[in-house]
Amino acid sequence: MKGKFITFEGTEGSGKTSVIKEIKTHYENLGFKILTTREPGGIRISEQIRSILLDKNNQEMDPRTEALLFAAARRQHVVEKILPALEEGYVVICDRFVDSSLIYQGDARGIGVDKVYDINYFAIEEALPDLTIFVDVRPEVGLERVFSTPNREVNRLDLESLEFHKKIYKGYLGLVEKYDRIKKVNGENPLDKVVNDTIALIDQIL
Repeated sequence: MKGKFITFEGTEGSGKTSVIKEIKTHYENLGFKILTTREPGGIRISEQIRSILLDKNNQEMDPRTEALLFAAARRQHVVEKILPALEEGYVVICDRFVDSSLIYQGDARGIGVDKVYDINYFAIEEALPDLTIFVDVRPEVGLERVFSTPNREVNRLDLESLEFHKKIYKGYLGLVEKYDRIKKVNGENPLDKVVNDTIALIDQIL
């Protein structure tokens, strides 16, 4: 690939979106071609799947259905948007990617990380990130942000129990230990500190 693929991960309310916005501006000012996108979503078909996945009325959704829908949205996103941009030399920055599925469905839902990895490997083939930033925010702190931020969308996953979110957090810490491509920044610091720490990590691959 001519470009670089960078993903951001974190618990609900970790501040990924705010960090990504600042990162995009920083690197565009330096002359890089930057494409930001999100999962689930990023393109029309995947956004339609997102609306099903995050609908608060779909509480009866089976965990494997959930995992398959995330993988389906990801497949379309990869082939339609991410890979073409990488071929054109863009730095693609994605808010969530395959690691979210490994943790949310594989670990917290109890399907099994390996099974969810297999589903997603079929979906993305070799399109793994060059770098993944885990914005480290404890679930109690993140959920407080979610429910205290005016006009923030509260979705089906936000409404899961605190124990569910603690599983998510523990799972992410395990991935940081397992994969060299995943680097951690302290998301409980002030935004400018989080952004500067993130830039220091991205500079290493750019």
